[in-house]
Amino acid sequence: MPEFENSSPGIDPEGIGGPSEQIGKQIRDLRKARGLTLTDLSSTVGCSVGHLSELERGGGRIRLDVLDRISRALDVSISYFFSAPDPTENPESEIVVRKAQRREINLRQSGVREELLSPHLTGQLEMVLTTFSPGAGTGEGGRQRKGDEGGLVLSGTLELKVDDRETILLKAGDSFQLTGNGRHWCHNPGPDDAVIVWSFSHGNF
Repeated sequence: MPEFENSSPGIDPEGIGGPSEQIGKQIRDLRKARGLTLTDLSSTVGCSVGHLSELERGGGRIRLDVLDRISRALDVSISYFFSAPDPTENPESEIVVRKAQRREINLRQSGVREELLSPHLTGQLEMVLTTFSPGAGTGEGGRQRKGDEGGLVLSGTLELKVDDRETILLKAGDSFQLTGNGRHWCHNPGPDDAVIVWSFSHGNF
């Protein structure tokens, strides 16, 4: 079970507390960005829709094990909900994400590190920095698109296969755009990390 110091917002040392509005808002925004309904999340987490809705509004009480299940269902670490700057204390955080304040997402894919570049998930655009280790990729299943997205290769090489088309080799400085629904696959065939900045339409990453 994860442990937090007394300063963790919305959680007390015994693991039960009332979540702040900021934590509830992050749960809601991340759920929507994943394209999940409250019913979807409820079935995965094992909580009622009503309880999850109350938590997202910043009310009710939450146990650490419930927050841990929510974080796993949304594919982030539990610390994701405690690492975002408070806009009331740091107004620039509504616009700017400092390098040291990036939050990691998509933790399940081995050899792939993804950091959220967007300050929030409430707009029409989301940005993510993805690093594929040598030999790493999206796996046989690839990724399902739910709208438009694109990317710029900052360094390394990337193999990109879109739907039924032939695989394309991209190098540093190359960019691409994918439209509509479909599936695509990524793989780093090179000896160095492949680093890509992705942009996603809302609710698509």
